[in-house]
Amino acid sequence: MKKNTYYNETDVGNIPTETLVGLVSGVMDISSTVVGKDNELLRMRGRLFVESENAYERLSMEMGQMGFTPLFRIDNDEHLVIVSRSLPTPKTGNPWINVLLFFVTLITVLYAGSMHSVTSVELLRGIGPSSGIKSIWLILKLLWTGWPFALSLLGILLAHEMGHYFAARRHGASVTLPYFIPLPGGFLGTMGAVIQMRAPIRNKRVLLDVGVSGPLAGIAVAIPVVVIGLHLSELGPIPFRGFQLEGNSIMYLAAKYLVFGELLPRPLDYGPMPAFVHWIVFFFTGNPAPAGGIDVFIHPVALAGWAGMLVTGLNLIPVGQLDGGHVLYVLFGESAKLMRPFVMVLLVALGFVWSGWWIWAMLLYVFGRRHPELLDEITELDDYRRSVAFVALILFFLLIVPVPLRVY
Repeated sequence: MKKNTYYNETDVGNIPTETLVGLVSGVMDISSTVVGKDNELLRMRGRLFVESENAYERLSMEMGQMGFTPLFRIDNDEHLVIVSRSLPTPKTGNPWINVLLFFVTLITVLYAGSMHSVTSVELLRGIGPSSGIKSIWLILKLLWTGWPFALSLLGILLAHEMGHYFAARRHGASVTLPYFIPLPGGFLGTMGAVIQMRAPIRNKRVLLDVGVSGPLAGIAVAIPVVVIGLHLSELGPIPFRGFQLEGNSIMYLAAKYLVFGELLPRPLDYGPMPAFVHWIVFFFTGNPAPAGGIDVFIHPVALAGWAGMLVTGLNLIPVGQLDGGHVLYVLFGESAKLMRPFVMVLLVALGFVWSGWWIWAMLLYVFGRRHPELLDEITELDDYRRSVAFVALILFFLLIVPVPLRVY
């Protein structure tokens, strides 16, 4: 073992250097010590002889009482413990902002749901500038027709975000309540919801728990919503022109097969292509158009469940700050960055069949370059969490919709 080397004998933040070194030596055989500068006050190299997660728990508690935060890193196969100044305590957010955004989103989603209701056309005919109080009453009735869609969709989104929230709180992480994002006049009435981590995440295990809890909770609600909604739906003939179809994921196709006993939409005929080839082509391109065939005219509840599946699949795209990006990072570390160019190329290619993918590619190019910095980068996943991570990646392939919406 190398002799400890001290490049500065002064105290660190009014704490003797020897005190901090003594704490670290209780969990690591130290080979060298360097007094740093700026926010990195002390660097110690060596090899942990205490399990890394337990070692970090111990040091963070002891150093936290002194106003310091330990950082665990790996450098050239050596363990590195960095002593830094403690991060400022995050400010408490204003929960009324969350409540206000949820209320506005509720209104916009109710309106979107009413537009998918069969009774909305009749109500809209009675609304006019000269109708006065009658128009207000009809507008309220119009919004009320959207409650099955709104309850279903917001239930899925809330389950997703609260899955993140409770997982973070279970690990003692500082996190905001969900911020719902209204989209007035949009197809769904919302752009989803987000929560914000207000402090760095401890290690890969916590990052995985927080990352996958949202998609798993959301899909656990979305699946029964889809099945119930499909039971409320009816099969009917597809027009020969002027129609819009929601896209298929493998899971959504399976749900329709479970309820109706066939793959939908069923084309009028498969033409010269074998049925299997037809479905592969249709799944990835939305062509050939199944005009004149049979499809399910989905109930608003089924549409909400389909949207919940779509949102979950989008969140599991394995890149950047998305849930799927976190999953890939905790599995493969910095090597996960090698996946990013392939994902970007795939999104650009899919943009030729659905232009919305180009917007996603642009957003991920701008905001999806970095992964969250962890306090402890030494602790790896245990076998159980590694299995959960692979399940999340499989779930992505089951939920991704190459052509979310197609107008014919």
